[in-house]
Amino acid sequence: MTKFRIIILTLLPFISGLLYAQPVEPYISSLPKGSDLSILVQSVGRNPKTLAKYKSNQFKQPASTQKVITALAAQLELGNDFRFITRIQTNGSISNKQLNGDLIIQLSGDPTFTRDRLKSMIATLSQKGIEKISGNVILDTSIFTSHDKASGWSWNNLTACYSAPPSAAIIDNNCFNATIIPGKVGSKASVTVSSNTPIILTGDVRTIAANSKDLNDKYCELDVNYSDKNHYHLSGCIAVSSDKIPLKFAVIDSVEYFSKILKNELKQKKIMYTGTIIERNQRTNAQLSLLASSQSAQLSELLTVMLKKSNNLYADAIFRTLGAHYYNVQGTWRNGGDAVKQILRKKAGIYLENLVIADGSGLSRLNLVSADKLMEILQYIAANNTKLRIIEMLPIAGVDGTLQNRKSLNQAPFKETIRAKTGYIQGCYNLAGFIQKSEGEYVAFVQLLSGYQADNKGEPKNSAVMRFESEFYKNFIN
Repeated sequence: MTKFRIIILTLLPFISGLLYAQPVEPYISSLPKGSDLSILVQSVGRNPKTLAKYKSNQFKQPASTQKVITALAAQLELGNDFRFITRIQTNGSISNKQLNGDLIIQLSGDPTFTRDRLKSMIATLSQKGIEKISGNVILDTSIFTSHDKASGWSWNNLTACYSAPPSAAIIDNNCFNATIIPGKVGSKASVTVSSNTPIILTGDVRTIAANSKDLNDKYCELDVNYSDKNHYHLSGCIAVSSDKIPLKFAVIDSVEYFSKILKNELKQKKIMYTGTIIERNQRTNAQLSLLASSQSAQLSELLTVMLKKSNNLYADAIFRTLGAHYYNVQGTWRNGGDAVKQILRKKAGIYLENLVIADGSGLSRLNLVSADKLMEILQYIAANNTKLRIIEMLPIAGVDGTLQNRKSLNQAPFKETIRAKTGYIQGCYNLAGFIQKSEGEYVAFVQLLSGYQADNKGEPKNSAVMRFESEFYKNFIN
């Protein structure tokens, strides 16, 4: 056999696969000028066939498709039954209704922890007869260290609830509600927050006409600034309206916020303490006695919420936990990213060494992935789905999660057929998931679209990409 013939035979499967691949170029013309697209579509199985391929090796910002990577690493490292556990412990003992020592709350970065669960734990202390604590109340935040916000997060989004810090101290999603009520044109709007929300909210917001032509009004936007101890100040302008306008803000100083809620709950149960509430961010080997505990739902339930609702807080709390768990050190953004790469390399044979993994949610604009690598992850998930069950956690087109109302895919023939993770940050419209064929088999697909800027002002800004998706993916339905 000649050397040339050997080469041809070696390349034959690849060549035949490309011969029958769906061309992508004809559909790109429907996207706005400047859009940069990567596409990879493959059958699922031991010898996957490439059904469509376009610039699939380019690095792009994954946005929330990053959560698929986080989910796989978490299932492989932490296991389906993992739970976040918050513990109240002590280095002392109880006698005559007094805790002689410190009350230590070991926080775990549980993204599902709530005020009600804290209230229940404090009630347990009362049931044990504790009415006074002779020492300090210590918030042990040593599960994580360093910054609670990842590199590459947009500074002007940090007060948004979707950017709530995934710190060790999380309570009620580290997010709170406020209300702004516009006044008469030219007057100040009023801002309010619930009395049991331990933050300071002030405002200097001017009410303007709904369709004002004044340039000073046109470029006067509602803005929020924050300072120490969770002081938020609203400024700028808001259009006149008869309605109250709900607002949601991220808690910036999570330890301060948790401390004030804890102080109030202790007061409600008439438990006094002689010391102060302080934070401890260093690990200790001291022998402690357990007084109360509370745990989250198991990991599989958390990942389902994370993927279907694209919950950033869940994703990044799990991401930092991976760093702590894998290396047995305090979790950081850096060791979280290193852990994800090592876990997938050692347990799945997927090499992500030159990818940039700055967080677990995809909020960071420093993240870089390729459609090729995301496809490797999807292929592994499909091959091991009996154990992982990740496909079932993905949003279902036209049914739930972030695909329930996606206009391109929420109607026939896509409805209930596509399960995929969406990903959006400004300029990016991404997808990573599966199309289920009528015979039960799957087709895996990755779409990474960046540089998207609508050029038709007469329609919604996402209309072009919605048309692209509905037309292109029809080629892979049955």
